[in-house]
This record gives sequence, C-alpha cells and structure tokens, in this order.
Amino acid sequence: MISKNGLIAALDIGSTKVCAAIARVENDQNLRLLGMGQQISKGLKSGAIVDMEALEISILNAVHSAEEMASETIQNIVVGCSSGVLSEIGDVDVVLSGREILEEDLKRLFSLAQNNLKMNQARRVHPLELIHAFPIGYTVDGNRFIRDPRGMFADRLGVSLHVVTLPVTIFKNLIQGVGRCHLELSQIVSSAYASALSTLVEDEMDLGVVLVNMGGGTTTYSVFSDGHCVALGMIPLGGSHITSDIAQGLSTPFSHAERLKTLYGSALESASDENEIILVPQIGDEQTMQGMQVTKASLNRIICPRVEEIFELLKNKLEMLSSYKGATRRVVLTGGASQMFGLKEMASTILGRGVRLGKPLHIRGLTEGFSNPSFSTVLGLLNFCAEGYKQNLFIDLEISSLRRNFFSFFRKLT
Repeated sequence: MISKNGLIAALDIGSTKVCAAIARVENDQNLRLLGMGQQISKGLKSGAIVDMEALEISILNAVHSAEEMASETIQNIVVGCSSGVLSEIGDVDVVLSGREILEEDLKRLFSLAQNNLKMNQARRVHPLELIHAFPIGYTVDGNRFIRDPRGMFADRLGVSLHVVTLPVTIFKNLIQGVGRCHLELSQIVSSAYASALSTLVEDEMDLGVVLVNMGGGTTTYSVFSDGHCVALGMIPLGGSHITSDIAQGLSTPFSHAERLKTLYGSALESASDENEIILVPQIGDEQTMQGMQVTKASLNRIICPRVEEIFELLKNKLEMLSSYKGATRRVVLTGGASQMFGLKEMASTILGRGVRLGKPLHIRGLTEGFSNPSFSTVLGLLNFCAEGYKQNLFIDLEISSLRRNFFSFFRKLT
C-alpha cells in the first residue's frame, strides 16, 4: 500500500462527494498530506453503485485534482466502503495440553480460523468477501481478555475475532469502478473504521467509545473497547435525506434545499426562529427573484424529525450491543452532516450519552479547509495505510487473497 517513494493514496467514495487524498510517510513515520481532490459524487445512492460510468468520471476527476495538488502520480489506492458491511464476532481455540504458548501456536490458531472461512464458503447462497479480521482478545484456559499470551502455559488457547465482510457483488463493483480509472485497488476498508482512525484518541479507544460518521447517504458507526474495534454498523439515512425532506416540504430545488440546510438549518428550537424570515426559491422559478417566505422555525420543523429518526435508530443499534455496554457510553460525531447547528446537543439528549464533535487528527499539512469532519474518512484511510494496519490478521492484504468467506458460526452484531 506504501510505494517505494513513501507515497500513499486513499479514495472515499461517498453518496454526496468523492474525495481522493495523497500523503507521504516521513522519516519519523508520521504522515504529511500532499494533495486532496473532491468531486460531486455521481453514480451512487445510499452508498451503493447505481451508474458505473458516472462514478468513473467522479473518481477520475477527484484523483486528478489530488495528483495536481501533490505534483505526483499514483497507481495504487485504498478505498473506503460504507454500504453492505457486515460485522461479526466469533471464537476459535486449540488444545495445548499444558505447554508454553509459542508464536507458532498463534499462527496455528489463525490458520484454523482461515480454514473455517474457506470451509464455509460453499455453504453460503450469497458469498461474502473478507475485508478485516481483528483480534479482540485471547483466552487462556477460560481466562478472557489476555492481550498477549506468548510465554504463558495453558491447556487451551483461544482468540475472539472481529470479522468484517462485504457481499461479493459490492466487492467486485468497487474493484471494477476503480479499475476503470486505471488504478489498482490495494484494499477495501470499512469507512466507519477509517473515520475512527483519524478522529479518535488512544484513551477513547481504550476506555470505550462509539464513532458515528454522518455522511450524505448513510450514517455509519464503529464501537471500540479496550483498544479494539468490536463492532461496525450502518444506518441507511444521512444528510441527503434531510436535504430531500426540505426540498419536498418547501417545493424547492435540491441545490437550494442543501443551501438552506447549511446556512439556516438547526436541530435545536429557538424562540427567535419564528421571527426570522427566509426566502425560499420555488421549483421552476429559480431564475426570478421571487420565492416563498417561510420562517426559520418552519425549516427546522422539517429537519428535526429526520435527525431524531437517525439517532433513535442508532440508539436501538447500540442497545443491541449488550456485551459492550460500557463501550457505548461515549459518542464522537464526525462526517459532513454532523456539522449542523444543535446536532451534537440533540444526539446527546436522544442517546443519553456524552457527545463530542470529532475532527481529523494524526496528520501533518492539513489546511483549515481540510481539517473538518467532512474529510475524516479519507484521512483515516491514509492512517490505515501508514500503519499497516497492525490489527489486521490473514495479513496477505492483496485483493486476490481476500476471496475468502467468514465463520458461519459467528453471532451477528449488526
């Protein structure tokens, strides 16, 4: 994923924008951003590809802009994906008969897990592709949450794995879309996981936190506990759905609805909103200076129900994670849609948790324009590339090596 000259490249294919970023790993192993390019996303709906040719144009333009800014040319790229990601956890163990745990035993453990993936491939009607496999913790003779069992003596050694998969069709479509742009796809990464890498600090990951990325077509989330990613999920609602509600409710073009949401939208009610008048252009009358007059309160009465729906759905998802209840007490919001006024306060009220707004960290060369939550995913993908990323197992990260399936005995989390 890192070229000989230290260059890495990432691509975030979202429902509202396609963003490409190029960075270099410096001598001290830190990242420096060299170039960024973004284009209006075409060919996607709620994170799924609906027009391959339109998507190809968006990707080409975004990558070209990033290359021009960086004065570099890229060949390999890591891509984020939010649609169709499945998150599951399962356990694998081996018998040791009381001897010392060696490095070879860990390899044997993971080899057994890998064999189970392959054995269950033929049993599935709709095959899945593995994109991540994270060790959550080892078990030694029934004692859980062992971080490193090497050197210990045990009768039985086990590991809990968090496996993340994609439907084969989504997987192949992403490869096809990137390949048509004459780029080699190095790896597909969960967007929810990537966003966490750029916005969370180490203490949050250790103590437990939920990272919520509010994008255009989807809202994704990742849960961290004891430093590990233990769950990922997606809600098929985002900022574009709020914009669509405004466009329909006020009979205004989508572009004007987006502008109204950005300039005047709020998730908090205020007494003064009834006195503030907004001029809303009507569909078909954009060329005239005329428009319908509405109060800011009327606009926000359209916005709030959709925002409430998103957070109520998220609350239900988090309540299902009973095994990680302590990890879901803190929430970090990021993504373009998270920047609406009052949204953090509404999230805290509905979720009943402490909430902060997360911005990209851990990368040098960020200008003010790129250091906002809209770019947390693409910058997190760069962090993923730079670090390897150490928590991945089955470490052959070439696309050809990912054509495996997941453990049929995993209990589903999302």
